[in-house]
Order: sequence, then structure tokens, then C-alpha cells
Amino acid sequence: MGSVRIGISGWTYAGWRGDFYPAGLPRRLELAYAAERLTAIEINGSFYSLQRPSSYATWRDQTPPDFVFTVKGGRFITHLKRLAGVETALANFFASGVLALGPKLGPVLWQLPENLRFDPDRLEAFFALLPRTTGAAAALAVHHDAKVPDALTTALDDRPLQHALEFRSETFCVPECFDLLRRHGIGCVVADTAGRWPHAEQVTADLMYVRLHGDKELYASGYDEATLRVWAAKCRDWAEQGQDVYVFFDNDAKGYAPHDAMTLLALLQQP
Repeated sequence: MGSVRIGISGWTYAGWRGDFYPAGLPRRLELAYAAERLTAIEINGSFYSLQRPSSYATWRDQTPPDFVFTVKGGRFITHLKRLAGVETALANFFASGVLALGPKLGPVLWQLPENLRFDPDRLEAFFALLPRTTGAAAALAVHHDAKVPDALTTALDDRPLQHALEFRSETFCVPECFDLLRRHGIGCVVADTAGRWPHAEQVTADLMYVRLHGDKELYASGYDEATLRVWAAKCRDWAEQGQDVYVFFDNDAKGYAPHDAMTLLALLQQP
């Protein structure tokens, strides 16, 4: 039986203050407030820039013992380098403090740009570079360069490290791609994007990673209870098949994300 974790993509949104976050709640307490009500959070600041070990350690310490963070891989790797020639960039990413999350480190998300087409050789080479344990990630981090002056190159534990791929080109929706993901044990992200990008529900690993960006309006629309009941049923089915399930709401523009996440959690707790 797999586990199911429900959360949000990021937690620092001005529009949530006075709504999800009570009026007057200090910003430094927002993560702890969200973590008390959810079971996972996707760190997306790591997509835009390398973070610091001290930041990851602070986030770790502000959350409950059984909480899990997933971490979004850097866009320098996925969007600028487009997965090629990224050995040092990967070392920098893992040296930037990701391992400071310790037992709270969950899967790593790699989101590809819409204009990156499926190239099996490029994908195969990238997958071969990815560390599959936290110990291997620490060994890779040793090869960082000067972009990471306060590098963390040791792991607090040594355990499996999962990865998930979110593609945004229809060219990936072919059996060859899904077979490649299965061979490397990489999760295929299930993305709900109001029809903007591909929606693929393929089991390719012991991980199901779901990103709900809005079913009617990208990043902006909320999910009604009937729709969330459908997602709850999917989560139960995947978990019964042995997959670890992570669902993150990214429909943050109008503040729906945390409320939808709590509703889905409540539905999953019903018998």
C-alpha cells in the first residue's frame, strides 16, 4: 500500500493573507501554518534560483516530523541547458542545500519547457545522471563549482531518492517515452492544465506525482467537490496499487490552492 500526500506548490502568496492565512499572521509563520493543515509542500523557489542550506534547514525545522517536501529542479537545467551538458549544474543543485531537508526530502520534480520536444537520447542521458539515493546525491554534490560557496555535500541519511518528469510537449505522449520512464523508474507527472498542456495518466514508477493547475482556467479556477471526489478515487486506486502519491495544487492565482488541498485531504479521510 502506497502513501498519499496532499499539498500546495509554494506557500508565499500575498493574496492568501487574510484568506487562507489569518489576518496578522507573521510571514515567518506561514509555512508552519500551512504544514499543520497539509501533508506536503512543493518547493518551487528552487526552480528559479539556487537556494541555501540554511533555508532548507529552516524549512525542515518549521514543519512537523512526518511532513514531506518535494523540490523542483532548477530551470537552468531544464529550460536553459535543456537537459544537455548539465553535470556541473546538477552537482550545484544538490549542493545548494536540498539534502538539509533530511528525512523530509521527497521526490525531485523536473518540469520541461513547452518547446522541448521528446528526444529519447537526450532524456536517456539525463536520467542516467540523476542520483537515486541521497547518498549518491551527496557524492554528486561534491563536484559543485563556485556558484555554490556554502555547499552542503553530505546527506543526513542514505535512502532512495525519487524523481518525476513533467513535460509540456505532446511529442512526449508516445509509448517510447513512457517505456523510457519505466526503465529508469521516473514518475510521469499527471498535469491538469485546463487543456493547455498534455494530460497523461501513465504509471511509470512507484510514484504518482499530480499537479493540479486548474481544470477550467489555468492557475486560476478552483475545483468543485465532485471533481475532487474523482481525484480522491484516483489517489486511492494508485495507493492500493503500491504507488506513493503526491498531489499539489498550483491554482494559486485566486487563492483556491490551499482550500482545495484541504478539501481533498478531508475526502481522502472519509471511509
